[in-house]
Amino acid sequence: MTQLHPPQGEDARGTADSGGGAAPVVTVRDIPQATVTRLATYLRVLGALVEAGTLIVSSEELASAAGVGSAKLRKDLSFLGPNGVRGVGYDVLRLQSRIENALGLDRGHRVVLVGVGNLGRALARYPGFDRRGFTMAGLFDADPAVVGTRVGDLIVRHVDALEEDARELGATIAVVATPEDVAQHVCDLLVRSGVRSVLSFAPIELDVPDHVEVRRVDLAVEMQVLSFNSTRHDELVRTADGARASGLARVSTQSSARRTQTGKAGPLGPAVTRNGSVIAP
Repeated sequence: MTQLHPPQGEDARGTADSGGGAAPVVTVRDIPQATVTRLATYLRVLGALVEAGTLIVSSEELASAAGVGSAKLRKDLSFLGPNGVRGVGYDVLRLQSRIENALGLDRGHRVVLVGVGNLGRALARYPGFDRRGFTMAGLFDADPAVVGTRVGDLIVRHVDALEEDARELGATIAVVATPEDVAQHVCDLLVRSGVRSVLSFAPIELDVPDHVEVRRVDLAVEMQVLSFNSTRHDELVRTADGARASGLARVSTQSSARRTQTGKAGPLGPAVTRNGSVIAP
């Protein structure tokens, strides 16, 4: 992977972003996927700082709030070009704007959701989408009892109109929250409508063309990972406790042996002090 910029966080002396005005356009770059994920985390933290009225944040403060090291944060932000000023920190609003630009959020996204069950309704009502550049534009379902009902500001449409309606709504992202037996068919309709990004909660792998990006969220898998991590943590704690107990027992035994040698006559003769002198019995 090509390194596009040397690390240039708040410790760099560049002042390209120290002034006012709109944030410069960030060119689309070959940013590592792990960095993209962390950029989204930084954006969440910056949003909270904006709401709290914070104007400037240091790399240490931002990194701590995001749960990463400050060196990693500065390297991640280096993909966006110069950002901070040494001894001053990052302009919160400006950095927020640059990350939004890099993630493509400045363009805004119109989202359609297919499958208005319990999960779908919860997602449709989530207020955080609008704040982060995602507008819920359309809801679709096949259940006659659901079609025509209102969820928030939207009326649920029939899935039979999905291909045409998604195209007319200008959908750029689709959320699939349907049963697995219809998920692939729904995905095919979305692809034909021009949607190029799909977030799927269906427990199957969706077959899509190369130009379509799919991210699958499997809640059972996530809980299995949590179970593994919890079990591993418990084993590490037990191992550490066992090692600690063994070490304390060994120290106690050694201490008792030293006391026998230095203070009392043993069964084989007189005791010996620490400096080697003999104490008569």
